Amino acid sequence: MDPRTSPLARLEWRGRALDFAERVYVMGIVNATPDSFYPASRAPEMARALEAALGMIEAGADIIDVGGESTRPGSAPVDEAEETRRTAPLIRELRRSCGALISVDTRRRAVAEAALEAGADMVNVVGGLAENEEFASALARAGVPVVLMHMRGTPADMQKNPHYDDAVREVTGELRALMERAVECGVRRELVVLDPGIGFGKRVEDNLALLAGLDRIRALGRPVLIGVSRKSFLQAVTGRPVEDRLAGTVAANTLAALRGADILRVHDVPEAVDVARFVESVRRLP
Repeated sequence: MDPRTSPLARLEWRGRALDFAERVYVMGIVNATPDSFYPASRAPEMARALEAALGMIEAGADIIDVGGESTRPGSAPVDEAEETRRTAPLIRELRRSCGALISVDTRRRAVAEAALEAGADMVNVVGGLAENEEFASALARAGVPVVLMHMRGTPADMQKNPHYDDAVREVTGELRALMERAVECGVRRELVVLDPGIGFGKRVEDNLALLAGLDRIRALGRPVLIGVSRKSFLQAVTGRPVEDRLAGTVAANTLAALRGADILRVHDVPEAVDVARFVESVRRLP
């Protein structure tokens, strides 16, 4: 069965819904951080972050993903209390200001719980709940969508000689294991979204292979989120610095969506919305 025609292609929770049979959704990145890899995306002050988020919604973003810790290669962890301080008040204010879906991007249970209490609708889990039963159980109790992202190692060490014999096969298998473990902890399978973690513990050739083979991950029967926006593997392909990687990002997002990506996580919302509408038009062809 084509996963896109499955009843599980629709997520429903708390009066919210995402229908992946009909739409490619755009998730706008709001980095409430001073050190994310793309300088133009940094919004450590509340006013700037809120303005960025509302601007993305006006430009057509379906989901706003708020993060308070940079997970760029080589980054050091942020104190849990500081990450919460950066994210929860912003989410609370954003919730007061709009009705858009809000996600929190984090590796920590306490940060996720504070974000949900502040009004977040879903949790984007960096590292996919690996060996974190307490976090998984908390998300199961919350009953919200959970994005499980593949990553080997930690942001501090993930790019130190990563190796795959077959990146698509291995990442697909490890995502399946992450999902099954989360389900064992009570997370509802029908609320799981999978993310192969482009750029997280992968070589350039691994990232390209995952984009080309995304339909194999989609065959696990869950919606797929892809985050390629302005990442360094695009520089390896195009030779362009982070400030000039928009065209490469659009190309990679188009390929990903045509291969089955359901959510595009991006810094540049208007261009991603155009990609989404184009791919939806192609999918509707008989």
